[in-house]
Amino acid sequence: MTGAAARPRRMPMSYVLPIRRVDDSDPEQLTDYLRWLAARVEVIVVDGSPPEVFARHHRRWHPLVRHLPPDPSLSGRNGKVLGVLTGVPAATHEDVVIADDDIRYDEDGLREVRRLLRRADLVQPQNHFDPLPWHAYWDTGRILLNRAIGADFPGTLAVRRSVFLAAGGYDPDVLFENLELIRTVRAFGGSVAAPAGLYVRRLPPTTRHFASQRVRQAYDELAQPARLVAALLVLPGVAAAVAARRPGLLAAAAAAVIGVAETGRRKAGGPAVFPPATAVLAPLWLIERGVCSWLAVAQGVFCGGVRYAGGRLGRAAHSTRTLRRRLAASVAGSPENGEGGAVSAWGPGGDHTSCSMVARYAVDCTA
Repeated sequence: MTGAAARPRRMPMSYVLPIRRVDDSDPEQLTDYLRWLAARVEVIVVDGSPPEVFARHHRRWHPLVRHLPPDPSLSGRNGKVLGVLTGVPAATHEDVVIADDDIRYDEDGLREVRRLLRRADLVQPQNHFDPLPWHAYWDTGRILLNRAIGADFPGTLAVRRSVFLAAGGYDPDVLFENLELIRTVRAFGGSVAAPAGLYVRRLPPTTRHFASQRVRQAYDELAQPARLVAALLVLPGVAAAVAARRPGLLAAAAAAVIGVAETGRRKAGGPAVFPPATAVLAPLWLIERGVCSWLAVAQGVFCGGVRYAGGRLGRAAHSTRTLRRRLAASVAGSPENGEGGAVSAWGPGGDHTSCSMVARYAVDCTA
């Protein structure tokens, strides 16, 4: 086979990677992945790193990908969202993958995402950790429980560029940005596909980073009240069983949680990527989430939000109802409706949409 024949066929697809690093740790692994990606899709790296780190990244990545700083006209406290609001408008293809820097697609995953975007406006894949240090086993308990009751929230989404721009992007001042984007697309009338069997590899964080994220991740539940209440009930329930000297009750509850996690593990070919021990650790993760949920609520009440990138973010995500109301208001104030306002609710790139475009995605233009 010749070198030309072995060259992979490039897909009409864009891949947006928002990144911010304060140092240049472990750059080669990411560079190798970007090199692999660039042979298959358009890659746009939006880099909010400090100037000296950005310059080193630019020297390394500029020959491979489009390496951009965040759009200076945008403002917001969530740097990842600012990167996405810069990168998606810069994409030249309709199908756009958005991914964190620890995500590692393979070619089959990219092709499946592109196929699903033919019938959905947003695709929500399923992450799995590889390799699996102890804390990745622990955190996989969260993934399995989420899979059992619905779908887990991954570090990557894929979206149709036209829908993203027509909706005006999404809010750069929320913590749970992936849930915010999913809800924004739904509020706009778009469809979401969350195939449980579309597995995308995720590199585990360092142990230190894992520990630093426990309360922040629990804070995300403030955007999902039912899950928050369930998490808050865990600690009082355990305390009541201990006070009543009912170890059998605790054992039965742990067995039930393991059973639910095992249901998530077996879903859609999950045993191929989730080892059996990951379900066994689910009760420990649930207890941790119960403790951290109380700490998250305390930070929200007494501190105004959870720590994020040197500041605090108070809102996890908006409700779909709130987003639908905001989108309707932005459409009503658009130039085409004679009131001179911009359609974009959050302001990426000045793209506007007509009432007919919004109507195509089932948003009421008369609201």
